[in-house]
Amino acid sequence: MGYRLSKLYTRTGDKGDTGLADGRRISKDHPRVEAMGSVDELNSQLGILLAELEHPSMHGLVEHLAPIQHRLFDLGGELAVPGYDIISAEDVTALEELIDHYNAELQPLTNFILPGGSRPIAQAHLARSVCRRAERRYLTLANHEAVNEQAPIYLNRLSDLLFVIARTIARLQNTPEVLWAPKPKPEAG
Repeated sequence: MGYRLSKLYTRTGDKGDTGLADGRRISKDHPRVEAMGSVDELNSQLGILLAELEHPSMHGLVEHLAPIQHRLFDLGGELAVPGYDIISAEDVTALEELIDHYNAELQPLTNFILPGGSRPIAQAHLARSVCRRAERRYLTLANHEAVNEQAPIYLNRLSDLLFVIARTIARLQNTPEVLWAPKPKPEAG
Protein backbone atom coordinates (compact mmCIF):
# COMPACT_ATOMS: atom_id res chain seq x y z
CA MET A 1 0.00 0.00 0.00
CA GLY A 2 1.17 3.45 -0.80
CA TYR A 3 -0.14 6.29 1.31
CA ARG A 4 -0.28 5.90 5.08
CA LEU A 5 -1.62 8.35 7.61
CA SER A 6 1.18 9.70 9.71
CA LYS A 7 -0.92 12.29 11.51
CA LEU A 8 -4.18 11.09 13.02
CA TYR A 9 -5.87 14.45 13.44
CA THR A 10 -6.29 16.86 10.57
CA ARG A 11 -8.85 19.29 12.03
CA THR A 12 -10.68 19.22 8.67
CA GLY A 13 -13.78 17.68 10.26
CA ASP A 14 -14.05 20.00 13.23
CA LYS A 15 -17.08 21.77 11.76
CA GLY A 16 -19.13 18.61 11.26
CA ASP A 17 -18.17 17.42 7.81
CA THR A 18 -15.87 14.71 6.54
CA GLY A 19 -14.08 13.89 3.31
CA LEU A 20 -14.84 11.04 0.96
CA ALA A 21 -12.12 9.36 -1.06
CA ASP A 22 -13.32 11.17 -4.21
CA GLY A 23 -12.56 14.53 -2.57
CA ARG A 24 -16.14 15.52 -1.75
CA ARG A 25 -16.99 16.72 1.74
CA ILE A 26 -20.27 15.67 3.32
CA SER A 27 -21.93 16.12 6.69
CA LYS A 28 -20.95 13.61 9.35
CA ASP A 29 -24.63 12.74 9.77
CA HIS A 30 -25.12 12.09 6.04
CA PRO A 31 -26.66 8.65 5.33
CA ARG A 32 -23.38 7.56 3.68
CA VAL A 33 -21.41 8.35 6.84
CA GLU A 34 -24.09 6.67 8.98
CA ALA A 35 -23.73 3.52 6.85
CA MET A 36 -19.92 3.69 7.04
CA GLY A 37 -20.09 4.06 10.83
CA SER A 38 -22.47 1.13 11.23
CA VAL A 39 -20.29 -1.12 9.07
CA ASP A 40 -17.24 -0.03 11.10
CA GLU A 41 -19.06 -0.81 14.35
CA LEU A 42 -20.10 -4.20 12.97
CA ASN A 43 -16.48 -4.94 12.09
CA SER A 44 -15.48 -4.07 15.66
CA GLN A 45 -18.22 -6.29 17.11
CA LEU A 46 -17.07 -9.14 14.87
CA GLY A 47 -13.52 -8.57 16.13
CA ILE A 48 -14.71 -8.95 19.72
CA LEU A 49 -16.55 -12.15 18.78
CA LEU A 50 -13.41 -13.55 17.16
CA ALA A 51 -11.42 -12.73 20.30
CA GLU A 52 -14.00 -14.67 22.35
CA LEU A 53 -13.58 -17.82 20.24
CA GLU A 54 -10.31 -18.99 21.82
CA HIS A 55 -11.24 -22.60 22.55
CA PRO A 56 -9.84 -25.10 20.01
CA SER A 57 -13.37 -26.30 19.22
CA MET A 58 -14.06 -22.81 17.79
CA HIS A 59 -11.11 -22.64 15.38
CA GLY A 60 -13.27 -23.57 12.39
CA LEU A 61 -15.58 -20.67 13.17
CA VAL A 62 -12.62 -18.30 13.42
CA GLU A 63 -11.29 -19.57 10.11
CA HIS A 64 -14.62 -18.78 8.44
CA LEU A 65 -15.37 -15.49 10.22
CA ALA A 66 -11.95 -13.80 10.05
CA PRO A 67 -12.10 -13.16 6.27
CA ILE A 68 -15.50 -11.50 6.76
CA GLN A 69 -13.78 -8.72 8.72
CA HIS A 70 -11.79 -7.97 5.58
CA ARG A 71 -14.93 -7.91 3.43
CA LEU A 72 -16.52 -5.49 5.91
CA PHE A 73 -13.47 -3.26 5.63
CA ASP A 74 -13.88 -3.51 1.84
CA LEU A 75 -17.51 -2.47 2.24
CA GLY A 76 -16.44 0.54 4.31
CA GLY A 77 -14.01 1.45 1.54
CA GLU A 78 -16.77 1.03 -1.01
CA LEU A 79 -18.90 3.47 0.96
CA ALA A 80 -16.00 5.95 1.10
CA VAL A 81 -15.65 5.86 -2.70
CA PRO A 82 -19.11 6.45 -4.22
CA GLY A 83 -19.62 4.43 -7.38
CA TYR A 84 -16.91 1.89 -6.58
CA ASP A 85 -18.39 -1.59 -6.02
CA ILE A 86 -16.38 -4.28 -4.23
CA ILE A 87 -18.96 -6.59 -2.64
CA SER A 88 -20.22 -9.04 -5.26
CA ALA A 89 -22.79 -11.78 -5.74
CA GLU A 90 -19.96 -14.26 -5.13
CA ASP A 91 -19.46 -12.78 -1.66
CA VAL A 92 -23.16 -13.30 -0.96
CA THR A 93 -22.95 -16.88 -2.21
CA ALA A 94 -19.99 -17.56 0.08
CA LEU A 95 -22.08 -16.47 3.09
CA GLU A 96 -24.99 -18.64 1.96
CA GLU A 97 -22.67 -21.63 1.75
CA LEU A 98 -21.45 -20.99 5.30
CA ILE A 99 -25.03 -20.65 6.55
CA ASP A 100 -25.97 -23.96 4.94
CA HIS A 101 -22.82 -25.65 6.29
CA TYR A 102 -23.39 -24.62 9.91
CA ASN A 103 -27.17 -24.85 9.87
CA ALA A 104 -27.00 -28.49 8.73
CA GLU A 105 -25.47 -29.36 12.12
CA LEU A 106 -28.19 -27.62 14.19
CA GLN A 107 -31.51 -28.82 15.54
CA PRO A 108 -34.56 -27.16 13.94
CA LEU A 109 -35.84 -24.07 15.72
CA THR A 110 -38.91 -24.62 17.86
CA ASN A 111 -38.90 -21.29 19.71
CA PHE A 112 -37.41 -17.81 19.58
CA ILE A 113 -33.89 -17.59 21.00
CA LEU A 114 -32.64 -14.78 23.22
CA PRO A 115 -29.05 -13.51 23.29
CA GLY A 116 -27.30 -15.26 26.15
CA GLY A 117 -26.12 -18.55 27.55
CA SER A 118 -22.47 -17.56 27.34
CA ARG A 119 -20.46 -14.49 26.47
CA PRO A 120 -19.52 -15.68 22.94
CA ILE A 121 -23.15 -16.58 22.16
CA ALA A 122 -24.35 -13.18 23.34
CA GLN A 123 -21.54 -11.48 21.38
CA ALA A 124 -22.59 -13.28 18.19
CA HIS A 125 -26.14 -12.02 18.74
CA LEU A 126 -24.86 -8.49 19.40
CA ALA A 127 -22.88 -8.59 16.15
CA ARG A 128 -26.04 -9.86 14.42
CA SER A 129 -28.14 -6.97 15.71
CA VAL A 130 -25.48 -4.40 14.74
CA CYS A 131 -25.38 -6.06 11.31
CA ARG A 132 -29.14 -5.55 10.95
CA ARG A 133 -28.65 -1.85 11.76
CA ALA A 134 -25.84 -1.58 9.21
CA GLU A 135 -28.19 -3.07 6.64
CA ARG A 136 -30.88 -0.51 7.53
CA ARG A 137 -28.38 2.36 7.29
CA TYR A 138 -27.22 1.09 3.91
CA LEU A 139 -30.82 0.93 2.70
CA THR A 140 -31.41 4.50 3.94
CA LEU A 141 -28.44 5.58 1.81
CA ALA A 142 -29.89 3.63 -1.13
CA ASN A 143 -33.03 5.80 -0.86
CA HIS A 144 -30.84 8.88 -1.49
CA GLU A 145 -28.14 7.66 -3.87
CA ALA A 146 -27.28 4.83 -6.23
CA VAL A 147 -25.35 2.15 -4.36
CA ASN A 148 -24.04 -1.37 -4.89
CA GLU A 149 -27.14 -3.56 -4.85
CA GLN A 150 -25.16 -6.56 -3.56
CA ALA A 151 -24.02 -4.83 -0.36
CA PRO A 152 -27.36 -4.82 1.51
CA ILE A 153 -27.91 -8.43 0.43
CA TYR A 154 -24.47 -9.26 1.83
CA LEU A 155 -25.35 -7.60 5.14
CA ASN A 156 -28.68 -9.43 5.24
CA ARG A 157 -26.98 -12.80 4.74
CA LEU A 158 -24.26 -11.91 7.24
CA SER A 159 -26.87 -11.27 9.93
CA ASP A 160 -28.38 -14.68 9.15
CA LEU A 161 -24.93 -16.25 9.38
CA LEU A 162 -24.27 -14.59 12.74
CA PHE A 163 -27.54 -16.04 14.07
CA VAL A 164 -26.49 -19.50 12.93
CA ILE A 165 -23.01 -18.91 14.38
CA ALA A 166 -24.57 -18.04 17.77
CA ARG A 167 -26.47 -21.32 17.68
CA THR A 168 -23.34 -23.18 16.56
CA ILE A 169 -21.34 -21.74 19.45
CA ALA A 170 -24.03 -22.97 21.84
CA ARG A 171 -23.79 -26.44 20.27
CA LEU A 172 -19.99 -26.51 20.43
CA GLN A 173 -19.98 -25.27 24.04
CA ASN A 174 -22.80 -27.64 24.95
CA THR A 175 -24.60 -24.60 26.35
CA PRO A 176 -28.40 -24.59 26.32
CA GLU A 177 -29.87 -21.83 24.19
CA VAL A 178 -31.91 -19.25 26.07
CA LEU A 179 -35.47 -19.71 24.83
CA TRP A 180 -38.03 -16.93 24.93
CA ALA A 181 -40.60 -17.39 27.67
CA PRO A 182 -43.53 -15.18 26.64
CA LYS A 183 -45.55 -13.43 29.27
CA PRO A 184 -48.63 -15.53 30.03
CA LYS A 185 -51.86 -14.18 28.62
CA PRO A 186 -54.22 -12.82 31.25
CA GLU A 187 -57.07 -15.12 32.03
CA ALA A 188 -60.46 -14.04 30.75
CA GLY A 189 -62.58 -12.86 33.59
